[in-house]
Amino acid sequence: MLRKEGFEVSVAATGTDALTEFDRTGADIVLLDLMLPEMSGTEVCRQLRQRSHVPIIMVTARDSEIDKVVGLEIGADDYVTKPYSPRELVARIRAVLRRQSAESNETGAPTLAAGPVRMDIERHVVTVGGAGVQLPLKEFELLELLLRNAGRVLTRGQLIDRVWGADYVGDTKTLDVHVKRLRSKIEPEPSAPRYIVTVRGLGYKFEP
Repeated sequence: MLRKEGFEVSVAATGTDALTEFDRTGADIVLLDLMLPEMSGTEVCRQLRQRSHVPIIMVTARDSEIDKVVGLEIGADDYVTKPYSPRELVARIRAVLRRQSAESNETGAPTLAAGPVRMDIERHVVTVGGAGVQLPLKEFELLELLLRNAGRVLTRGQLIDRVWGADYVGDTKTLDVHVKRLRSKIEPEPSAPRYIVTVRGLGYKFEP
């Protein structure tokens, strides 16, 4: 049903798998069933909140007020009780995504996520697959710019102007060195990059 509405969907059967899948895909929104094997939906929600601001909609057969309150207090953005209509679920998903987009525009998106990479801009924290990564300032700024434009090609000139400033008088080798260092910290196989991709003759892009 969600695929028919234009959403890309990843499915996890257990709470543990849900966290693993989230780290792998960097989902834009999470529909979280409370009744999951291995780890409860409540615990999954709590752990997701510790690593990301991704919108979470709780989906459950429980209709008690206390369950809804607990879900919202631990970080869920909305709560849908079974049975629900597909149309209602899609409407709620779109409403939560619109709200998040508006909040991100107002706050400057304090947290960025794409693929396995998470960036907490305010705390200057970067994780890859849940593991912390230490980045010097310029590498952090470069990665932030790439993530804010994930899927879009940025020319070498654009990257240098935004990270080093329009008055920078060096050559593009500085950029290439920083990209190489970033890849060594982010890519599973730095010599065959999956995320920070070179677009020959143009520049780089982050492939989520």
